[in-house]
Amino acid sequence: MPIIYHEKSRVFHLTNEYVSYILYVMENDQLENLYYGKRIHDREDFSYLHETTWRSQMTLSMPDPSNLSLHYVRQEYPFFGSGDYRSPAGEILQADGSRVSDFKFRSYKIFAGKPALQGLPATYVESEDEAETLEITLTDEVSGTDLTLSYTLFRDYPVITRHSRFTQNGEKPVTLLKALSASVEFLDMDYEMLQLSGAWGRERHPHTRRLERGIQAIQGLAGTTGGAEQNPFIALMRPGTTEKSGEVYGFSLVYSGNHLEQVEVSTFDMTRVLLGINPQNFAWKLCRGESFTTPEAVLVYSDEGLGGMSRTYHDLYRTRLARGEWRDKARPILLNNWEGTYFDFNEEKLLAMAGKAKELGVELFVLDDGWFGKRNDDTSGLGDWFCNLEKIPSGIDGLSRKMEEIGLKFGLWVELEMVNKDSDLYRAHPDWMIQAPGRYHCQARHQHVLDFSRQEVVDHIHDMIAKILAASKISYVKWDMNRYMTAAFSQDLPADRQGEMMHRYILGVYSLYERLIREFPHILFESCASGGARFDPGMLYYAPQAWTSDDTDAYERCRIQYGTSFVYPLSMMGAHVSAVPNHQLGRTTPLSTRGNVAMFGTFGYELDVLKMTEEELAVVREQILRMKKYREMIQTDSDFYRLLDPYKGNETGWICVSKDKRSALALYCQTLNRVNESWIRFKLDGLCGDVSYTVRYSIGEEIREYPAWGDELMRIGIPVKRNDLSAMGGDFVSILYELQAE
Repeated sequence: MPIIYHEKSRVFHLTNEYVSYILYVMENDQLENLYYGKRIHDREDFSYLHETTWRSQMTLSMPDPSNLSLHYVRQEYPFFGSGDYRSPAGEILQADGSRVSDFKFRSYKIFAGKPALQGLPATYVESEDEAETLEITLTDEVSGTDLTLSYTLFRDYPVITRHSRFTQNGEKPVTLLKALSASVEFLDMDYEMLQLSGAWGRERHPHTRRLERGIQAIQGLAGTTGGAEQNPFIALMRPGTTEKSGEVYGFSLVYSGNHLEQVEVSTFDMTRVLLGINPQNFAWKLCRGESFTTPEAVLVYSDEGLGGMSRTYHDLYRTRLARGEWRDKARPILLNNWEGTYFDFNEEKLLAMAGKAKELGVELFVLDDGWFGKRNDDTSGLGDWFCNLEKIPSGIDGLSRKMEEIGLKFGLWVELEMVNKDSDLYRAHPDWMIQAPGRYHCQARHQHVLDFSRQEVVDHIHDMIAKILAASKISYVKWDMNRYMTAAFSQDLPADRQGEMMHRYILGVYSLYERLIREFPHILFESCASGGARFDPGMLYYAPQAWTSDDTDAYERCRIQYGTSFVYPLSMMGAHVSAVPNHQLGRTTPLSTRGNVAMFGTFGYELDVLKMTEEELAVVREQILRMKKYREMIQTDSDFYRLLDPYKGNETGWICVSKDKRSALALYCQTLNRVNESWIRFKLDGLCGDVSYTVRYSIGEEIREYPAWGDELMRIGIPVKRNDLSAMGGDFVSILYELQAE
């Protein structure tokens, strides 16, 4: 797993069993990327790949004899003002008003392991032999600014992580106007770009487009990632790439604030990928001795199609991004009271729901919104993190102990970053709300955003919620965030630092998370943001799972979970069974399908079990037993394969295969029934072709099973009979296939 520096040719080669990444120190002492892709053999000199052909009188070049024009080379971290007229990765405003920079190679370090990023989430290693890190330092002599480009190559994955660090050593301050995490260039434009886009209730739908000359980009400007609209991820893939074959380059940003993922194709068909903090409304002042570190970008290469890229992200993010004692634990099966009661509950009703849930096999009861302050609807109470004793006379501490007496663990919903104007907190500290002077106080869901860029605000919220957690038997916290930022302005920052506010806010959120998980390491945190609006790697560093979407309709969840799986493992997807007609869509789908889809996630229920029929309760008992049988495999010990694309047809299909390939669980789901259609063969993937499996499934109450070889199941498939689908109800029906090696 070497990172090699060939001193004579001034070439860096990062290479392992899967991938190569080659850098070259050019004749002007700037860095060029010569190659990124499938592993190639090392050699002493790759500089023959460096080309300096003169192309245009309009573009500038270095002095003869080099004819080096930066507009036509694959710069590793381009800056504004260099004669390169494409988008830069960095731009620095200096004391004299100049924005021109010239960063030249000064030194490098190669060392084992991977250092943490102070105050920022990032992937990690547990032993130094898992990865090797290269740090290249460049200097702009005029401004006295250093730039350190950091690269970590993982031993066991086709993964390179990158981030940048700016340090001001000059006497005069500078202001970073653009400080992206990574830039990667390719020689041609023969790619398609994949992005995960959507909105509330339809998060992370995959969209693909051919690259064209010019700029194509996605971004978030909401103060959070805006993950419902644009997830901080893109991939470039060769035309014709499938789940199983083709070259793919994945770019994922470990960050929860404003982000930018941009692809620019020049008129010479060169492709430049940029990603990092969105430069819109960003400006970070650096005085002498101060540094700024960008978020981490995680680059994944696959020559095994989109499925290969996804499984790399899954393994890496599940084991080397998520942390804590819950990282490798199967998640408890829960009942959340929100859709069952909304704000209309009392202690007696909660305990009755919990008692019935325990009978069904549920392990965790989660009390959602409405337990605190004077919170009887969404107009008041946010910010007042003390129990509403009119609803819960025993208090949260008493209620949590009663839940444990029933035999259930207890969880709590919070929304720590928000405040209602009708709250004790706002009346005491109106200046703690994010608001621009003299501007309208825009609200959403009757709430406003607290200024987490201020340490005293973070400290106050920490002290309130930590008091509740310390006094109670709480095993789970659902941390919600139900609105984006507007009029982003901090009353605590001077005018020349207002551009720092939105990044400082995210750092404040991260710091509160870090304090709470260190103080309460036994608690399972789940991130939520009006559903899946902040489903990003940054949050998942602190909370190892996230609420995938407020939309719990089974058909919509097929699409949402399918799209989410391009980057994120099943252990990170909160997936619940809710009542019908569905509260978001009004659609009625079979309870069996709702359970089958939710099994491919963390699994739970979001309904009032006291209102269910005996027939429904029997189905729930069976679902819970099946989930307990397979959850460890699904969540901690499997590979996931997408089989049938719900965006391209009437069916959804996927499979989880245990790492030893001895067991598997596959889902086939039909959207609408069709009359007298053609034959169906459900082809699986990921199995061992030389192993015979017992295939077990049920049609209604009838249980069927038969033996089949792995190669047979993958090449011929499972016959799905249309008469069976019709007998089950036809529309929105599903079959769950259990496979066990004989």
